[in-house]
Amino acid sequence: MATIERAFEEFADGIHAAEDGRGFERVARRVAERLGFRWFAYLCQAGDVTTVISSYPRSWTRRYIERGYARLDPVVRRAAGSRSVFSWDGALPLRATSSAQRRFFDEAATFGVKSGITVPVRAGFGRTVAFTLATDAPALATDALLEADGDIVQLIGLYFHAHLAAKGRSPDADRRARSLLTQRQLQCLAWAAQGKSATDIAVLVDIAPRTVIDHLEKARRKLGATTTAQCIAEALRRGLLP
Repeated sequence: MATIERAFEEFADGIHAAEDGRGFERVARRVAERLGFRWFAYLCQAGDVTTVISSYPRSWTRRYIERGYARLDPVVRRAAGSRSVFSWDGALPLRATSSAQRRFFDEAATFGVKSGITVPVRAGFGRTVAFTLATDAPALATDALLEADGDIVQLIGLYFHAHLAAKGRSPDADRRARSLLTQRQLQCLAWAAQGKSATDIAVLVDIAPRTVIDHLEKARRKLGATTTAQCIAEALRRGLLP
């Protein structure tokens, strides 16, 4: 099994067991390091309120929040308008980046934050949510990981958000939500959440691959998702998956 697949399985097991902010931070920090990154950061911006859970240097996190950098950060601004996971490099910012944003990247670099991969999360209610894996190295390595295993990186970000948001959900709400999908749709979605392909799921569930794809498509429509990764995140948020 590839390193990233093992790292994802360990992350999925750990995130299920996390009970508080420290637990979530510990699990995300571990998967970031397993994938060759120095830090992770989860940001949720709702109006003027910014929530950050990260393993960045505390001095940088404190400065980021106190100075309201979420409104300036080009990575957060891109995440607000994107649905796809993307890589970024503070040394090579976008052409449209303002002088203030370039200074922001320069300041981040003094704390070692130079490049990374960010997963935008559709959170609703006008919120901007992003999960980032960051490093003090140039972006070449992150670009390679994104090209080879961007789908797994996206699942990591979506899992983190969904489980964090799901804390405090009542068992009764779980049971009501579970009735949205059929048992077979839930079964296929649960295997997909473990990184299994349609062919793998067909063997595990003993149905045709085309039928697996059909079940996943119906689950996406019911949950209002455009991709299987988004569907998994929404199913986790609603308590449909264990």
